[in-house]
Amino acid sequence: MKVSLGAWSWDTTTGEEFRVGAGLAEPYAISWCAVEYFEDSGAILRMLLQHFKLETPHYGRTLLHHAILCGSTGAVKVLLSCGANAECPVKTLKTEFRPIHLAAHLGLSETLQSLIDSSCHINSKTDCGDTALMICAKYKHEECLKVLTRAGADFGLVNVSGQSASSIAGSNRWFLGFQQTVLDVIKGLRIPKSSNLSVFSPLMFVAETGDHEVLKALIGSGEVDIDYQNENGFSAIVIAALKAFRLLAYAGADVKLLNKSGETAITLSELNQNHDLFEKVMLELELEKGNRNAGGFYALHCAARYGDLDAVMLLTSRGYDVNVPDGDGYTPLMLAAREGNGPMCELLISHGANCDFKNAKGETALSLARKTTVLKNDADYVILDELARNLVFGGARVLKHTKEGKGNPHWKDMKMVRNSGLLQWGKSSRRNVTCREAELGPSASFRRNRHSKGDANGPGIFRVVTTTNKGVHFVCEGGSEMAELWVRGIKLITREAIFGSQKDSREQLGS
Repeated sequence: MKVSLGAWSWDTTTGEEFRVGAGLAEPYAISWCAVEYFEDSGAILRMLLQHFKLETPHYGRTLLHHAILCGSTGAVKVLLSCGANAECPVKTLKTEFRPIHLAAHLGLSETLQSLIDSSCHINSKTDCGDTALMICAKYKHEECLKVLTRAGADFGLVNVSGQSASSIAGSNRWFLGFQQTVLDVIKGLRIPKSSNLSVFSPLMFVAETGDHEVLKALIGSGEVDIDYQNENGFSAIVIAALKAFRLLAYAGADVKLLNKSGETAITLSELNQNHDLFEKVMLELELEKGNRNAGGFYALHCAARYGDLDAVMLLTSRGYDVNVPDGDGYTPLMLAAREGNGPMCELLISHGANCDFKNAKGETALSLARKTTVLKNDADYVILDELARNLVFGGARVLKHTKEGKGNPHWKDMKMVRNSGLLQWGKSSRRNVTCREAELGPSASFRRNRHSKGDANGPGIFRVVTTTNKGVHFVCEGGSEMAELWVRGIKLITREAIFGSQKDSREQLGS
């Protein structure tokens, strides 16, 4: 007969188990009661198993699953010794898992070991791709993690979400515990297995901890390639050096100290092919502690070069000068331009970066932007806009033609008026115009009228057409390149003035 003595109930849809009062669970066969109320010698269970089948399912479960759920290591051992299938899956409407996954979930290290001793598949996966190792990391089961690591569980596997055991521990705020557990296993001369070193490399893992004792044990095992490089080309020696550098720098070590050759830790790090990693450590340190310009390190320049917008905003808010050149004569804007980073150039310009600065090589931000081979390079557009804006607002002396080139040209000081979009070359209203168009080069009628004068196609000619349809020609100093800036600036400011007025109109209508 079946009795309702069990205190567990299963949800056949989700696979969850529930603790209920005695007599409230589904009726079990007597062998299930012998598992739940296991007698230490196992004699009763063994006797019953002579009359009841091991694999008879109960709502998709077997006696082995029930023994694991009840936390009865003795019952698990008896069942396995009597031939219970260590790989028998539990299938519900929404999930599927095996005994090893259930034991890992519940943190039963002895049961895990019994299943492993019975040759269960240690790297089997649930329906969502989790291995027992990943489940241990998720539920922070230290002893289970040790058992699986010693048994050769694969740290290089990922689930359907692309997460490994290591990354799951990190996202679950258990990375330090996970790290120390793995290190303890390595100290016992058992090296973690990994089928994919890009997912998990024991050598890189230990190098990042900076634990020299464990690193020595790992190297002494002869099971790792000490020259292995990760996907970024970093070897263990670089990672270990960086870890030591970070620890010393954060502890307050003076990176400005000179050796007998006049070199500092910063200048020596530049000789390393991965010197950018050391720079990033110094940048982090400066952002956190305000260690300004330590040992010739320029934090703002570094952040600009790497495109770290948040770091640049933080540093400029602390008063860092955006126009200070570094030891090689480059300003932050020049470095951002060399990288082709338009948003960074725009940010630096908004904080007062000077586009006209030249270094000893005669390089400017614009010339560096035009040299870059970055596929998406919008830095030159940002810099040209700023140069054009500065030109038209600052103004310059230009030669103005009258009557489409029929009259005598004369010099005028011309500029655009801020916040209005007006082009101005005098005080009268006739000399304060709103432009509809701005074009490089002369019109056809200007060419005809100036043909006999020989200056119809001279360098630096540009023209504007006002909103009253009047065309005016100008000749600027600096040739066609300067004329292009005038045209660019006039178009830019006119467009901004139009958008500004439209915005004001919408706001007035809204109010």
